[in-house]
Amino acid sequence: MLAEIEFVVALLVAVAGIALLAQRLTLPLPILLVLGGLGIGLVPGLPHLRLEPNLVFLIFLPPLLYPAAVMTSWRDFRANLRPILLLAIGLVLFTTCIVGWLAPHFILGLPLASAFVLGAIISPPDAVAATAITEHLQVPRRIVTVLDGESLVNDATALVAYQLGVAAVVSGGFSLPHAVGQFVVIGAGGVLLGLLIGWVSTAVTARLDDPAIQITVSVLTPFTAYLLGEAAHVSGVLAVVTAGLYFGWRAPDIIDSRMRLRAYPFWEMIVFLLNGFIFILIGLQLPQILAGVAGENRTELWHDALGISVLVIVLRIIWVFAATYLPRYVSRRMRTDDPYPGWKNVVIVAWTGMRGVVSLAAALALPELTDERKPFPGRHLILFFTFVIIIATLVLQGLSLPLIIRRLGIVGDGGAEREEREARLKANEAAMARLTELAKSSHATPEAHSRLVEEYRDRIRQLEVCELAGGDGEPEGPVIGFERLQREALLVERQTIIRLRNEQIINDQVMRRIERDLDLAEARLKFE
Repeated sequence: MLAEIEFVVALLVAVAGIALLAQRLTLPLPILLVLGGLGIGLVPGLPHLRLEPNLVFLIFLPPLLYPAAVMTSWRDFRANLRPILLLAIGLVLFTTCIVGWLAPHFILGLPLASAFVLGAIISPPDAVAATAITEHLQVPRRIVTVLDGESLVNDATALVAYQLGVAAVVSGGFSLPHAVGQFVVIGAGGVLLGLLIGWVSTAVTARLDDPAIQITVSVLTPFTAYLLGEAAHVSGVLAVVTAGLYFGWRAPDIIDSRMRLRAYPFWEMIVFLLNGFIFILIGLQLPQILAGVAGENRTELWHDALGISVLVIVLRIIWVFAATYLPRYVSRRMRTDDPYPGWKNVVIVAWTGMRGVVSLAAALALPELTDERKPFPGRHLILFFTFVIIIATLVLQGLSLPLIIRRLGIVGDGGAEREEREARLKANEAAMARLTELAKSSHATPEAHSRLVEEYRDRIRQLEVCELAGGDGEPEGPVIGFERLQREALLVERQTIIRLRNEQIINDQVMRRIERDLDLAEARLKFE
């Protein structure tokens, strides 16, 4: 037991070191983590951590999907619902069917039913990998919205198809009408349950006034949604996502600044650690995967696995271009409401199809025996193919995506920055109007009113100068000068309180209280 704990601590050190290396090399962190795990897994004498499927589905998946759903813009999600569902449902089922139909023709020993299970396993791109790779790239906001929305829903679609496929192989029977009915019931049930859990979580959080307890509720929410969903035989993943979307929409009305200032860093750290462990654990599974195909022709297996990898990449490209252009070609109304997007943007969506931990966990979760006590047909082949496809898509597509974006000249559209500037301007103007009303009250002292009015006037001038400077990118001139002055002043304040602490004029508690105020002021600065 002690050796395993020491190994986990060593993996934490490895995650931190690889994260630092990824920053230095400006490479996507998930790819380096997987490659690092591959390297660690090949070191002789080290204990091997087996990736437990139930651990991934229960411990990793809910706390990764929930904060992503909470932070999703419901307005943007709803505005792009058609392309999101075409990818998250249409593409997943399309990939499942095509892989299930073609795979047995060139993979010896893989039955048709098992091939459809393989198709369901490798059909969903990984939510974590797509977000981790695109979050630091300058791409139009709609691309990010579509990819993030797809990643929230596609796991649920794939896992439902996977469950139906495994049940068909294990029982030896399959009914298409029954499968379609089950698919609808499981999906709709997950959404309804998620709405209920989100409503309960929102109601409980609104009645609490302790950030620590509120954060505890936010941690329990995704696990509760997932466990209840699985217990009710509906989609636990959809329940988690729906609860997160609901809570994210209501959160600004029910939580205060104390909760936000503590919850965001907490969840950011949780997501970082879980992502690190997940991707490094993928690489560590290599010895186990290779042991399962020890008696097979390795050359032929690698050839077939790379062929399947190319197939899933090509299928995504075909589907994305067809789903983007064919509906607009057929419908004039769609062309009017939502004109043809630029082909470069379509290329980015089509190429962002990295597979990840959900696929590997689903493959590892395959039962070893059927109802007739026979070995699950092709289980070892499914495991090997899934592993190779994950590595191939992560390395090939993940490493090439930033290069493709630069070569195509794709840049951000600045939409979020413009909206933020306009919202800040309206908020400050509304505050000025309220101060004017309060000036007429006998409770408002002239000194306090004058100081606040001057502060808001200064903010409004900054925002107006920023708007006149162009809007895209950082403005030039007086605004940057003002920000730099603020930074210099805060730096001197910080150095002063540290000096006072060192001279034992103030104690550490006083220093930390002042330091927190300085940290909050520094966090408000817009420009680096």
